[in-house]
Amino acid sequence: MNLMNVPLLVLVFSCMLLWLAAEIGAGFRSRATPLKEDERDDFGLVLSSTLTLLGLLIGFSFSMGLSRYDQRKDYEEAEANAIGTEYVRVELLPPEAASKTRRLLKEYLQERVLFYQTGDANRLADINRRTGELQNALWTAVVPSVAAEPTNPMALVMSGMNDVLNSQGYTQAAWLNRIPIAAWGLMALVACSCNFLVGYRARRKDWRIFVILPITVSIAFFLISDLDSPNGGGIRVAPQNLLLLSRSLQ
Repeated sequence: MNLMNVPLLVLVFSCMLLWLAAEIGAGFRSRATPLKEDERDDFGLVLSSTLTLLGLLIGFSFSMGLSRYDQRKDYEEAEANAIGTEYVRVELLPPEAASKTRRLLKEYLQERVLFYQTGDANRLADINRRTGELQNALWTAVVPSVAAEPTNPMALVMSGMNDVLNSQGYTQAAWLNRIPIAAWGLMALVACSCNFLVGYRARRKDWRIFVILPITVSIAFFLISDLDSPNGGGIRVAPQNLLLLSRSLQ
């Protein structure tokens, strides 16, 4: 299981890891020579710089996650538009082919709705398999009629079907476009360094000093992970446009 697909685990794991880093820093401080006042000022400058770097990394990662979330919403709207347009265009096909294609488009639409609503990995794999089968069936349903009558109206039907298939591919690519693991690793390293320095610089072992920063940073990691996880988090792209289209086709 990918940890980044479960934001709650990211929250708990990061909080424990950062708290441990602060405790290790405090342990090093208790065994080292106490910092002099001028050394404490220099150390504070290092800590401030490290915290600033951590804030920049968190802001940059949040922006990445938010842009990917917006992109997934745009592709959901594009899918609904493509399916709805093709549903109208298939009226140009012969009656038997048009009826079959409309039925397949309705089934395909339901699978796309399930894709957005499902969080289970095994069920999602079945949905993707079924989606591929329906795509092949849809293409097969329109090709004979278009080949038999290669006119401009038939070209519109074929173009619309191509948009339906392409829109699903764009959505799938957006689902796979995640924040790189290297970025997560860098954020975790800088966050652990910050908490280590906080623990090392603390004059006394106060639980508030060792808890506030880990919890704050962990909440930020949780939000970024939630935005970046298409199927595992609480912030998901709701298939509103696909559901509206499904109701209108009933």
